Amino acid sequence: MTNLDDTTTAKLDEFVLARLAEDEERFRASELPLIDEAERRGRLRIMRADGGEGLLLAGGPVEAMEDRHPVPFPEKAEFLRREIRDSHDDASVKLVASVYEAHPDWQEEWRS
Repeated sequence: MTNLDDTTTAKLDEFVLARLAEDEERFRASELPLIDEAERRGRLRIMRADGGEGLLLAGGPVEAMEDRHPVPFPEKAEFLRREIRDSHDDASVKLVASVYEAHPDWQEEWRS
């Protein structure tokens, strides 16, 4: 996986933040956010870290421990937004962006 240049990183971050905002609109309209749909399909998983402190993003299906509970969408969105703004990790942001690859603003260069 190649690292992105600053311009591409900024565009990717902007794309994901806009899609998260659209997912929040879906959530408020009682529709399933695409992030939640991607989790249900096993594309990624957002889960509580051991001890319940913070959240983790993992690619692909991850078996949850019995005591883990689904993370509510608003908490996921806040976590992802903070991760993108505070500590952009190319692999993580590309994983989240891939959920929205059917969107017309998707750019093939973002594919992992």
